[in-house]
Amino acid sequence: MTPRPSVLFLCVHNAGRSQMAAALLERHAAGRIDVRSAGSAPAGTLNPAVVEAMAEVGIDLLAAGAHPKKLTADAVEASDVVITMGCGDECPFFPGKRYLDWELDDPAGKPVEQVRPIRDEIDRRVRALAAELLEGRTEAGAG
Repeated sequence: MTPRPSVLFLCVHNAGRSQMAAALLERHAAGRIDVRSAGSAPAGTLNPAVVEAMAEVGIDLLAAGAHPKKLTADAVEASDVVITMGCGDECPFFPGKRYLDWELDDPAGKPVEQVRPIRDEIDRRVRALAAELLEGRTEAGAG
């Protein structure tokens, strides 16, 4: 059996973009992808506008236990794909990992009206990533 792919979403504070991406990938992958998120300098709490924007699409980040987490080397090493979101040089690089850099507006300090388009863009990218990762696993398992 082919192991599940693993994705790590990284941003500086792990309070906005990476939290939205992780929650959306968990929804779309339905347990078929291991999902993590972390930050190089995690905030104390989630961005309230992000929590509100995600609730609008039926995802309760707080009830799910989402909270900003510190990036660890173990999290990177355990991931097949590492997606950085605005952390630049603060995100570590490990040879042999697939890295993607998603340039997205930072929702910090923005009202929910300005967070919605960020959420929707993340959702589009997450859906494409999930399709790619799961298609590859299906074909690998079919042989």
